[in-house]
Amino acid sequence: MLYLFYPREYGVLPHKEIAETNYWHLSTGSTIAYNRIPAQGLKKSYPIIYLHGGPGGAISDKTIKMLLPFSEDAYEIYAYDQIGGGSSKRLENIAEYTAERHQADLEEIIKKLEAKKVILIGQSWGSVLATFFAVNNPNKVAKIIMTGSGPVFPLNRSLAALRPPDSLNIKEPIYSNYGGNKEVYTLREKCIDTYAYIFSKKLVSDKQVDDFFTLLNSSLNKSAVYDTSLIKESAGGGGYYAHIMTLKSLNYIEDPREKMKQMKIPILILKGQYDNQKWGYTNEYVDLCDSTELKIIPDAGHFIDLDQPKLYYQEIKDFLALR
Repeated sequence: MLYLFYPREYGVLPHKEIAETNYWHLSTGSTIAYNRIPAQGLKKSYPIIYLHGGPGGAISDKTIKMLLPFSEDAYEIYAYDQIGGGSSKRLENIAEYTAERHQADLEEIIKKLEAKKVILIGQSWGSVLATFFAVNNPNKVAKIIMTGSGPVFPLNRSLAALRPPDSLNIKEPIYSNYGGNKEVYTLREKCIDTYAYIFSKKLVSDKQVDDFFTLLNSSLNKSAVYDTSLIKESAGGGGYYAHIMTLKSLNYIEDPREKMKQMKIPILILKGQYDNQKWGYTNEYVDLCDSTELKIIPDAGHFIDLDQPKLYYQEIKDFLALR
């Protein structure tokens, strides 16, 4: 048992706060780190809010660089570390990491921006959060862009077996998430994970599990791209307790599917040809939401902006330009 509590060094890169990071202190109790990218020229009416992946992910310098071209089209952009990740506050009571908490934080952020509507760009889990927010606040969202979209929750596991049409030429990723998890998980991490999930308690410090999360992401990132030479060692910043507990909460949220059928918000889904997310989970958005446009990006994985940056920008910019 002492093995579980003995501190372990993972030899990963530390978290580095992005230059010009600011903080929101929300009425939800969350302290949220964010970066604002000002619009160039006459500012568009609706700002873009970027929702990172995870849960428990973080904004990096690469994220800010990736978003800069949209500011050239006069969009003001906000990218923030969701509660429990990056430079945002870690919670002592990890049971408070829920999808509802993330939604409430986003509601408060939009109030602070005094925006009538926003445009949401969600990567992976960020697309799940964008959907969860939009079905409960449909009048606050002008458009949604999903890249490497995560599933609709609560999960319909039967959709994992759905095969894509041959015409889409969708392929399995070269590496799998299963292989990445197997590579780094030990009995210690499995016990920490299980204890947190069942008892909502921390066996070890945030720093220790967050460093493990950095190591895990470095392993999993191989399954998230088509060209693995693009992957570099993951920088720190991820929040592992936020990751575990938010995923747990998604099993118990109100099913959004009926509300999704009523949504009229224009949605663009970009899916890499080698995306590690099952086709059936992506296709469910298309089936449920009438105003959804799906684009398959060739020779790209889950991180489309890495594999195919030109197509990533062009597809999103074209979609944003539509009335």
